[in-house]
Amino acid sequence: MSFSCGLECVVIIGCTRWAWKRCTYVGSDDSATWALATPDEFESVPRICRLILAGYESDLRNPQFPPSGGYRLNPDWVVKRVTYEQTSGHAPPYLIYCDHDHNQIVLCIRGLNLIKESDYKTLLDNRLGMQMFDGGYVHHGLLKSAIWLLNEESETLKSLWVENGSRYEMVFAGHSLGSGVAALLAVIVVNHRDRLGGIPRDKVRCYAVAPARCMSLNLAVKYADVIHSIVLQLAVLVIFGLLEGYLCTRRCGRFPPEVRTAIPVDGRFEHIVLSCNATSDHGIVWIERESEKALQRMKESSSETVTAAPRVQKIERLQTIEKEHKDALERAVSLNVPHAVTNPEEVPSQENEPEPSESQNEDDSKTKSQSNSGRTNWDEVVEKLFKKDESGELLLMRDTNAPQLQQ
Repeated sequence: MSFSCGLECVVIIGCTRWAWKRCTYVGSDDSATWALATPDEFESVPRICRLILAGYESDLRNPQFPPSGGYRLNPDWVVKRVTYEQTSGHAPPYLIYCDHDHNQIVLCIRGLNLIKESDYKTLLDNRLGMQMFDGGYVHHGLLKSAIWLLNEESETLKSLWVENGSRYEMVFAGHSLGSGVAALLAVIVVNHRDRLGGIPRDKVRCYAVAPARCMSLNLAVKYADVIHSIVLQLAVLVIFGLLEGYLCTRRCGRFPPEVRTAIPVDGRFEHIVLSCNATSDHGIVWIERESEKALQRMKESSSETVTAAPRVQKIERLQTIEKEHKDALERAVSLNVPHAVTNPEEVPSQENEPEPSESQNEDDSKTKSQSNSGRTNWDEVVEKLFKKDESGELLLMRDTNAPQLQQ
């Protein structure tokens, strides 16, 4: 009897301890060991947030809902603004802006619209293991939106980059649903840079604000040098897909925000954080406001405590980032992250392949003639990463141009 009572007490104490830890766990516990970001690293984040917000305005010369201090952009530099009616539900609305002050070509994509059925259709067009891509898995609906957007705007982006001396950065940015489209846009462009005028990899950037879950862990680590996710504490349930990022801790408004950066592979992704601020922390308005506040605080503190030459600080920080990326890749390998590699049995033998019909040959010739007309068909470009099995399903073909981890 005493043994059973003692065992029952142990179980109750254990369950109580677990419940207490779950209810008192905060997102900052995971990021406590992250390094503090520098003003140079974080400087573009508030500006990118303002550009995303500008996509919600119908007239940028007479804005209805400007953030504090305004959008701080030149309406004459807006190359294109596309609405829901123009996208026909294939992608969220977006804005193309040529920022001559910062030498950037920015494509900003809006977030989820709760009253638009097309956004829900894109979001729900996916299931586990549905879409293999470049050694991993991606969100099927978001990939379709990214391909459609590239088919529409790749020539515009290419011409802007060439016209500005082939020296501007190409930045893809998005919030919520749009962040997933922007991230996959960046992945496709990085793998096919020749289709956009041969832009170097280090000139391609993606800023995913409150990022959507759009790719598997191995892809997130692989492209961590290109994709930067921005999360306002405590909206952490959406950080799974993208890794390298800036975490702006709000601390319930009682303390000034601070910005931390890292390439986490595990830890944060294994926890569920209870938060009463998840909805507000996910909003682009709050993220822009807190990121601007954090940037101003970082500039003030850095100007007060300058201990080394800025050039030396920048070189040391770049070396640290490279080391963090390498460590993250090694950690992903040690975790045995599964890669979408097809088995030899899945590859159809040439002997059993049926002879192509005349109609298929005609279709192939039409496709080739269309692709040779000068305009890139991004559906065909993306399909080069795949091969078809006997049932007609697309299977992965590894991209040999993508960087691989040296083991």
